[in-house]
Amino acid sequence: MTYCVGLRMKRGLVFMSDTRTNAGVDNISTFRKMHTWCVPGERLVTLMTAGNLATTQAVISVLEERSKAQGERNPSILEQPSMFQVARLVGETLREVISERSTQGQAADSAFGATIIVGGQIDPGPPRLFLIYPEGNFIEASEDTPFFQIGETKYGRPMLLRGFSEDLTFPDAIKLLLVSFDSTLKANLSVGMPFDLQTYVADSFEIGHEDRITRDNPYYNEISEGWGRALREALGQLPPYDMG
Repeated sequence: MTYCVGLRMKRGLVFMSDTRTNAGVDNISTFRKMHTWCVPGERLVTLMTAGNLATTQAVISVLEERSKAQGERNPSILEQPSMFQVARLVGETLREVISERSTQGQAADSAFGATIIVGGQIDPGPPRLFLIYPEGNFIEASEDTPFFQIGETKYGRPMLLRGFSEDLTFPDAIKLLLVSFDSTLKANLSVGMPFDLQTYVADSFEIGHEDRITRDNPYYNEISEGWGRALREALGQLPPYDMG
């Protein structure tokens, strides 16, 4: 399992992903799930993946190879004129990879399923964020749905729903994401550290802040301990239940 979140804000985009993959409690590995293509001054595209590891690695490999061998037969992320066309290309690639790995057509596709968050900006368009499904279709973030989650989403979602605003600063957005990821990590062992973090400032066309947050990160530990303490204090301040 995995956990990845993409936020669309007025200031730009924020991406965070965990790095754990596992096939049981005794078979745990770490793989990067965030990948970026950047042409400074022109475009930045970031993908985060969740699902079957062989499928997601194949999708990234195909996209990477096509970006190095551009042409009509090799549609490339680096040649697409808009983020919408990038989302279409990623969706088509994902569908192709799943189809190739399926031994019984659509009936066996679920075993190779994956979902992808793709976001970024291509000049002269605005920053955009998409959620791509295994079938290759996708939806775009909007004012009503300003963030996407993939993987183990349920434990970290309440914090995002209560705390997210498109007006957040990057530091506050990162703090919110760390609370969401920490809550997910504590509730589900299939999500694990380190966490990969990336910010994108609108119209910069380059990677903003990047970090890999490990378990010994002082700020993460302060957030984790402080959030638990704040919850206990808030619970204590609520009125007691009247048992008659």
